[in-house]
Order: sequence, then C-alpha cells, then structure tokens
Amino acid sequence: MKHIYSIVLGLLIFSSCNDQTIQTEVSPTPGEDTMTIQENVQQTKYTPEMVVNKHDMTCGMPVTAGISDTCHFNGNAYGFCSPECKTEFLTKSIKTN
Repeated sequence: MKHIYSIVLGLLIFSSCNDQTIQTEVSPTPGEDTMTIQENVQQTKYTPEMVVNKHDMTCGMPVTAGISDTCHFNGNAYGFCSPECKTEFLTKSIKTN
C-alpha cells in the first residue's frame, strides 16, 4: 500500500514539474493593416546645467548625482532625483498657489 502512495505521489510531483507552455504564432493576413511600434524613441536627458535648482527641492540631494525626473513650473525647469520627489514637490507647490 505504501508503494502505491509513493508511486502516485511521484507521478504527481513529476507531472506538476513538467513545464509545458503553449505558444501560438499569429501572422497577419495579406492586405491587413499593420501598425509599427517604434521602441527607440529619443528622449531629452536633462543635465544639471539645464535646470534652475542645484539640489532636489524635496529631499535636498544634489542634482549632479543624477536627474531622474523633471518638471516645468512657473517657467523654470526643475530636476529631481526620483519621480516621487517630483510628485511631492508639485503637490506642495500647487497647494501653496
């Protein structure tokens, strides 16, 4: 009886570890409209010289360490170390105006 349980358990483990993925390939039919997606879009990288602040307005980190996100506020470009710092800055700035 123990051997039957061992065999069933072994088969169950073996079948659960079998990684089979079903892959289907879809090809466009002739005459069908297709859309091209461009993945290599050039984005402007801001440098510390391009922003008016020398330190992140939220956490105080120097922008020379790296600018992860920017925003334009009251006609000036501000650099931030992270999108979270930018969001916090904009939230506080909008509340005060």
